[in-house]
Amino acid sequence: MSRPDLSPAALGAAALARLEAAGHTRIDPPILQPADVFLDLTGEDIRRRLFLTSGADGRELCLRPDFTIPVCRQHLESEPAYRRDDYCYAGPVFRQRPGELGEIPQVGAESLGRADREDADAAMLALALSVLADLGLAHPVVRIGDETLFSAVLAGLDLPVVWQRRLRDLFGEGERLTAAITRMSGTGAPSDQRRDARLGFLAALEGANPDAAQEVVADLLSIAGISAVGGRSASEIAERFLEQAALASGAGSHQTAAAILSEYLAISGRPDESADTLEAFATRHGLDLAAPLAAFRARTAAMASHGLDLTQIRFAADFGRRLDYYTGFVFEVSASDPAQGGTLLGGGRYDRLLRLLGASDEVPAVGFSLWLDRLTAVLEARA
Repeated sequence: MSRPDLSPAALGAAALARLEAAGHTRIDPPILQPADVFLDLTGEDIRRRLFLTSGADGRELCLRPDFTIPVCRQHLESEPAYRRDDYCYAGPVFRQRPGELGEIPQVGAESLGRADREDADAAMLALALSVLADLGLAHPVVRIGDETLFSAVLAGLDLPVVWQRRLRDLFGEGERLTAAITRMSGTGAPSDQRRDARLGFLAALEGANPDAAQEVVADLLSIAGISAVGGRSASEIAERFLEQAALASGAGSHQTAAAILSEYLAISGRPDESADTLEAFATRHGLDLAAPLAAFRARTAAMASHGLDLTQIRFAADFGRRLDYYTGFVFEVSASDPAQGGTLLGGGRYDRLLRLLGASDEVPAVGFSLWLDRLTAVLEARA
């Protein structure tokens, strides 16, 4: 009996056929993309891993590091932006990876324009799991999270805007988020000499006129022969310094908020059981989580109606995905053996992305991508 073809190409073709059968239209966005879009709209992890080049006109370009943004850009070429369209795709994305090839084969799906958000979330997760089952991955580990809930908790803690923005930016980056909350509470380890010097510079900037601060940073960069850092202009770097100054001055003054946040981030379990835990948490601390909790319960019910086994799905309050455009529900799927493959599939909701790309209003959107090389490694190890 011949061994099945488990290559990324074969798995991708099978997955693409399954997605097309589910009603998703094949789309093939260009590999070369404008770099500024990704510098503005993806997380720091993606920005520092871009493959950059320049066009004949001097415009900075990059090899596409993901499919979601290119798919949305192509969607916006036709009107109206809020129309319902379901897409699927297969091909390489390009991210620099130490010791590994930067060309990563992916397949995935996006659903744009569905106003029934909770059912769309559940349907997309069900579709993702059905694709994995068709490809031979049984009993995966499924983890879900919700940035909307985290943002609602932040909003109810009477924190300065700069701290809310900083913590929201770190959501999903466990160790860095924990470190920020610890610093906010004033219980962190003493700083070293290098950090003390940095805080001294930030203290000098605190309260400074933004234009003056920009001039100082621009002068420092000019002296060093640097025109930009990580795609950020002098103005953006100055704004970042001013934000850091405000964070430094407020560290240690929000112990109660830090304790409540830490309690929230420790919540995990089955989605149906976690809803009750979250409601009790909100009542205990006087937080208004009514709207995101109603959406959470509706999504959980929709998962059950789509045939998903809730006992096999784990909600983690501290789980977020490291892409800036995600706005709410997120999920990831991995093999049951933690030593195999890491995250095989990830996705979530990104309602604000199309507006950021030029649409006049937000457009409901949810999708996922599957790392085919990782899936091949898992399936071959089990064969």
